[in-house]
Amino acid sequence: MAEVRWLAAVAASAVAVLVPSAVAPPPAPPASVSAAGSAPVVRTGAGVVRGADHEGYRVFFGVPYAAPPVGALRWALPRPAVAWRGVRDATRPAPACAQPAGEVPGGSTGEDCLHLNVTAPSDASPSRPRPVLVWLHGGGFTSGAGSSYDAHRMAVRGDVVVVTVDYRLGALGFLGRAGLPGSGTFGLADQQAALRYVRRNIGAFGGDARNVTLAGESAGAYAVCAQLASPAAAGLFHRAIMESGPCTGGPARPFAPYAVGPAAAEAAGAKLADAVGCARRADVLGCLRRVPVARLLAAQGADAQPEYGTPLLPRDPAGAVASGRMARVPVLIGANHDEGTVWAAGIIAAGTSVTPANWPDVVREFVPDPARAAEVVAAYPVHGTDGGPVFGAVVGDANYACPTLRTGSLLAARQPVWRYEFADPDPPRPTPAPPPFPLGATHTTELPYLFDLGGRPRDMTEGQHRLADTMIGYWTRFARSGDPGGGGAPRWTRSQVQGLAPDRTGPVRPGAVHHCGLWATMP
Repeated sequence: MAEVRWLAAVAASAVAVLVPSAVAPPPAPPASVSAAGSAPVVRTGAGVVRGADHEGYRVFFGVPYAAPPVGALRWALPRPAVAWRGVRDATRPAPACAQPAGEVPGGSTGEDCLHLNVTAPSDASPSRPRPVLVWLHGGGFTSGAGSSYDAHRMAVRGDVVVVTVDYRLGALGFLGRAGLPGSGTFGLADQQAALRYVRRNIGAFGGDARNVTLAGESAGAYAVCAQLASPAAAGLFHRAIMESGPCTGGPARPFAPYAVGPAAAEAAGAKLADAVGCARRADVLGCLRRVPVARLLAAQGADAQPEYGTPLLPRDPAGAVASGRMARVPVLIGANHDEGTVWAAGIIAAGTSVTPANWPDVVREFVPDPARAAEVVAAYPVHGTDGGPVFGAVVGDANYACPTLRTGSLLAARQPVWRYEFADPDPPRPTPAPPPFPLGATHTTELPYLFDLGGRPRDMTEGQHRLADTMIGYWTRFARSGDPGGGGAPRWTRSQVQGLAPDRTGPVRPGAVHHCGLWATMP
């Protein structure tokens, strides 16, 4: 059964690229620059940018929020953006941060990537600013791009300004090395630099710097959790949204993102240095800074983890949420009903079957204790050909559904929390090829309801379009006031988990469905 563990890692890597407290008033934003015709122009602190005008909204792509982290700045904390002269074109997406091929066709070897994208209603202005939602993409901290998320429906229907962010990924974003300032947290530091940029500049785009919601999905949601736990992020945002990225995951939950301590981070950094031939050099870091990006990408792991026990992230976010040492802002948090099926489908498509005969062996790969493995087998019996969906339920319940409910309960003891479960049984599928069994509401499938991703949601039914409008209403009302219900329909109260499906939106009780009593006692 060793191949099951290997295939699980392969599937986890594959799914990562399927998609794409009182606060002092912020400084006065720079004034917008008026422009004729269909090319909106804005003056930022570093220079003037020209975006593109569309029906009802404006978009500015590739706006630098920090200096390029290249040369001696590779594995350095982000520096302020370099000023430019003239008008910078912001009508096309900038290159994505360095990553293997996957979500970004052909991958990327770009290091000059600390950019953000702004989508705003056409009539947003410094005199009439809108709430701001800052989006952190998922992708296992190794892939993804902010420009993959077309936010015009959210901006127009929700009347908000949406900012999507690119941040350093993989080894370039999360290298752990003893004595290196920023060790294991460069990507998180980039996100904070983007939030500081938003505080200083978003008013020029028509956003309200005093009303910022930080949101993300999967690794992006875990990054939101890390920022809630980071003292350096205090005051940079006022609300938080976490989709399919609970704070309470850990190494025993191999399919969900999590943070690691200094020893593990530094061991991974040493392994990378050895793989690229720098481990025995007198100046290991200098050697690493000269290694071509493509070689670093080939040598890095399938996933990356932030490092805790660091100045930016002093505590493991799981421990921080349990102890209440988190920013006490309103939180909207949830997961999808069938999170794990896409991993199970990847493993099965790669050649590992799940049958009644081998199911106990498969479970023991992920729950080594024989007695506890037997409990899982009993709670999740496999009959006939239903092995794939059952395996997916185990992965999803252990890694997402139950940790998300636990995170929500821990946070709700100290701050306003709104919880949801996305449960469309037949959403637009996240994979181009037909899976070996129906995936249901698997990981990432809520995203097309909020953003346009590669042409989606053009293949939605009428009921799914209604659900998309409902979800955008919830998300943007939360960004505006901290209350997703906010007088809208269907009603949503803090005392319930809101089920989100085309045919029914209302209270659900997912704990029993996902066997959370079992997973709560698992070591």
